[in-house]
Amino acid sequence: MNYLVQLKLANRPANPQEGVAFIEQFILPTLAQCKKLEAERKIVAGGPLSGAIALSLVLSAESVQELDSVISSLPVWPLMETTVTPLSTFDVRIQAVRARLQQLKAQGGAQ
Repeated sequence: MNYLVQLKLANRPANPQEGVAFIEQFILPTLAQCKKLEAERKIVAGGPLSGAIALSLVLSAESVQELDSVISSLPVWPLMETTVTPLSTFDVRIQAVRARLQQLKAQGGAQ
């Protein structure tokens, strides 16, 4: 299953020294980890957001536990506000819409 994962930095570094440490300890290792996850096809789309300290990723995971493991493996994760949205597929949505269409027709909707 695919998930839209959005991570946004909760608090910016307060001074240049914190900024240097933040980049060295969190940003660069996170970007390296994302490249590895992309090569493994765990990240199937997305990337860093331009002009922001944020990531928007489509992650592929077989379970919620695997999803949690992948997200929490990112070095920057503890410092981020994270939102996860499960994604469906176009085929699943087509089936659901067709079923709803049949229900509406059965209730006397336009033919």
